[in-house]
Amino acid sequence: MEACTNIAQLRVDDPKNDESGAIDTLASLLKALGDPLRLQVLRLLKGDSLSVSELCEVFDLRQSALSHHLKVLVQADLLARRREGTAIFYRRQLPTGDRAELINTVIRQIDDAPLEPSVAAGLLRVERQREQNSLLFFRDNAARFKEQKELIAASEEYALATLHLLDRCGDLSETQLLEVGPGDGNLLPALAERAGNVVALDNSEVMLNTARATAGHLGNVEFVQGDTGNGLKRRKGQFGAAVMNMVLHHTPEPDAVIQDVAELLDDNGWLIISELCAHDQAWARENCGDLWLGFAPQQLTQWAQEAGLVDQADLFIAQRNGFQIQVRLFQRRNDI
Repeated sequence: MEACTNIAQLRVDDPKNDESGAIDTLASLLKALGDPLRLQVLRLLKGDSLSVSELCEVFDLRQSALSHHLKVLVQADLLARRREGTAIFYRRQLPTGDRAELINTVIRQIDDAPLEPSVAAGLLRVERQREQNSLLFFRDNAARFKEQKELIAASEEYALATLHLLDRCGDLSETQLLEVGPGDGNLLPALAERAGNVVALDNSEVMLNTARATAGHLGNVEFVQGDTGNGLKRRKGQFGAAVMNMVLHHTPEPDAVIQDVAELLDDNGWLIISELCAHDQAWARENCGDLWLGFAPQQLTQWAQEAGLVDQADLFIAQRNGFQIQVRLFQRRNDI
């Protein structure tokens, strides 16, 4: 009996058993990656988190048909899930451990592949619905927007950081300055002191009227309703600096917004972006009209570089409820 016990113990301690477990884990990972639909889900979640209902809309699938694939990806640590109220949101999981390099290599290959036309069309439907929900939120909640926003971040802190970086840009007294999404307009007086002319651009008439009530008395502030793609078509290359405070996470295509604003800047013009760092607190969608749950700093840098902007400085500010804000200074460079 003692000999049998010793043999059993040897089998438990045999390194080959650890290798077998490692192989099984690797096999599970490769299995999770071995389905085209699951790869498309990973590609779709490149820069955002989506709810189950949104994923079903994108892929035109019933939840019962998609749930198995999501479960496999979660079990392989490729996706993370989070429940907010009655909704479940999924996002890509950051790879860790000894297989992080392998996963990152696969993810890079996935991200380089274009979305299939039907998936891209489904994503566009979801983005447009989010955009409509956001506009309705601002229309119906303008009076309490500041209160809701303060749940996430103290506007005074990133406003001061914005002005600090703006003052590093030199004398702007003879230039035009653009603020995209001025919100309640509280930053406009400080911008008007620094620039020859300030344009406040917002696609929400209600929010623009709120900003006008705050800063409409200033003689060098102009209020324009529209978005970055069509609101200022004739003013490309005319702005010495632009400011976007907590705007991008309300827009369906933040990379396109950065590109639009970069084109409005003159040679060597400056762009300051205040934004949430990536987070998982999906309640912000309903309570604050957010379309995106923040952005990784590397993502903003990539979009800025694609728009011909160079990263010049940054500040990071810890906020309440676990949020963090990045305040970034970019400069347009035509020689890169």
